[in-house]
Amino acid sequence: MSLQLLIANKNYSSWSVRPWLVLTHFGIPFETTLAALFQDDHAPALIRSWSGAGKVPVLRDGDLTVWESLAIIEYLADRHPEHAIWPEDMAGRARARAVSAEMHAGFQNLRGEMPMNARRRYDSFSWSDACAADIARVQQLWTECLSRSGGPFLFGPFCAADAMFAPVISRLHTYGVALDPLPASYAAAVWEVPAVKQWLADAAAEPGMLARYEFD
Repeated sequence: MSLQLLIANKNYSSWSVRPWLVLTHFGIPFETTLAALFQDDHAPALIRSWSGAGKVPVLRDGDLTVWESLAIIEYLADRHPEHAIWPEDMAGRARARAVSAEMHAGFQNLRGEMPMNARRRYDSFSWSDACAADIARVQQLWTECLSRSGGPFLFGPFCAADAMFAPVISRLHTYGVALDPLPASYAAAVWEVPAVKQWLADAAAEPGMLARYEFD
């Protein structure tokens, strides 16, 4: 039986895409179930039938259910040791987990002011000083990792940490945030990853728009 991944709208659900990218990039077979939040009245009930947390994403592997993006990625790394989902060296894994955990728990101002909307571009969007501080911290993290690894991704090859930050790159692109040269080169490299390209194409093709995430 293949893995089953429950996600929400690819265009709007930043957490859904993270384990989806890991599964897709590393060629791990899985099937996707979509809960179209704010479009399908049955979506909340569908999500709760998978997990009492009532949130996406959720992974099913037979009788096992794993929820929360970072926990799903850790499970995939344990289940598929043949793939370098985390860096192969212990120090690299520790740093990759640290930056991923910071992404998982932090940057609330960036998330709140710049909601995920992969298919939109804003040329004159403004943000608060608190959001600017989050953006500065993201760039600092990326610069530290890239300076140590040499790139093109945070820890050399594409790994879970890059999947964790891919939706942030999308947000920064959507809202017209100018990046420093090294972070900009990193963002461009992530944009060219085939799994990321597929996700962006899928997001662009999704029907419907959610007014709460459209600033027009």
